[in-house]
Amino acid sequence: MTLTTSPSAPVDISRFIDERPVRGFQIRLLILCAATLIVDGFDTQAIGYVAPDLARDWHLSKGALGPVFSAGLFGLMIGALVFGPVADRLGRKNVIVLSTVAFGLGSLATAFAPDVYWLMALRFITGLGLGGAMPNTIALTSEFSPHRRRATMVMIMFCGFSVGAALGGFLAAALLPAYGWRSVFLVGGIVPLFYALVLARTLPESIRFLALAGRNKEQVSSILRRVDPSVTLSPDVTFQVQEAKLAGLPVSHLFTQNRTATTLLFWVVFFMSLLDLYLLSNWLPTVVSDLGASSSTASVIGALLQVGGVVGTISLGSLIDRFSFRALAVTYLIASLGIAAIGFSGHSLALTSMAIFAAGFCVVGGQIASNALTAAYYPTTIRSTGVGWALGIGRIGSIIGPLVGGVMLSNQLPLRTVFLVAAVPALCAAFAAALLGRVGRPAE
Repeated sequence: MTLTTSPSAPVDISRFIDERPVRGFQIRLLILCAATLIVDGFDTQAIGYVAPDLARDWHLSKGALGPVFSAGLFGLMIGALVFGPVADRLGRKNVIVLSTVAFGLGSLATAFAPDVYWLMALRFITGLGLGGAMPNTIALTSEFSPHRRRATMVMIMFCGFSVGAALGGFLAAALLPAYGWRSVFLVGGIVPLFYALVLARTLPESIRFLALAGRNKEQVSSILRRVDPSVTLSPDVTFQVQEAKLAGLPVSHLFTQNRTATTLLFWVVFFMSLLDLYLLSNWLPTVVSDLGASSSTASVIGALLQVGGVVGTISLGSLIDRFSFRALAVTYLIASLGIAAIGFSGHSLALTSMAIFAAGFCVVGGQIASNALTAAYYPTTIRSTGVGWALGIGRIGSIIGPLVGGVMLSNQLPLRTVFLVAAVPALCAAFAAALLGRVGRPAE
């Protein structure tokens, strides 16, 4: 069936996408964004997988690597805070490509770091690019997804991060014995630099962003025809998005139109969730290594956190679309139990592996669900800002998490105590998510 438009019938972009099924164009976009997050996740988690070998190579204590972990995460925070609003002004595509180049160069340089101080500086620079890519892939995927499938599509796309993070563990297990820890960063630098060229040629700009900005009507028409090839658009057709253009700083609008309580609760969820996620992902390989596993085995078992996250994300997508914040609250409640269980697994690598998988299922799955719900809540003009600032505030937690883990392990606290403490932030995230169910309403 062919839809023909006339100048007197403006096309509502949001309605156009919402009324149509997901087609090949949106699936290809999802794959492009997911692949961006695969290399993003690989580079973000690489430092955790190489930590035991790096510490032995440079004769460092375990606690000495805490500032290195946090330097990269501080860069992630700054990147998310800065590049989210920038993309709301300049567009998603350019920022995604620039960010991919930035973290590729940073990772490549990390392979040649001569000491721990250079390592900290280079991880910070790498983090800037990593932080810029994430909120914009979330926003872009959200804006091309029908409302009824938005959370599911964003969560499936974001599986790319968990796949990349898990892949880092398996690749590290293969590379470390033969080539050493620097080889992991070489791979993490070369791949995104080549992939940035692919993105520059194939990634579309956000159609809602283009329509709101009043830019390049021919480009908007072209993208709509790719969304639905059966549509015939008049050369004089006009486009509209049922959202007002917002003047002033995008960040200020996170606290207008009754958004303040929801924004602050999103920040609590992200802060607590990412504190747990990065405490676990950075220190689990070291903890498992201390239980007697080899570096390769520790990397594989640590990667189960992200493998569990992929399974959890796929399993939770439809529940989040249907039950929204109620499902999110239950997910984080179960996450707290899974985290605590790691500390009660004793020296059994099998039980530890099962507990890590369960924790990843809920912690990573919950975080990805939070990304999707945040993107659905904010309107187009501040979507990257809303997601970017939630991730940026969350990164404060991600900085604190590895430091807290380093302090607890350096003081040789029992593992039961370490993981009971780590379970508390997940409980806080569950409580904040439950409150979001009372105050949060989607923008569209």
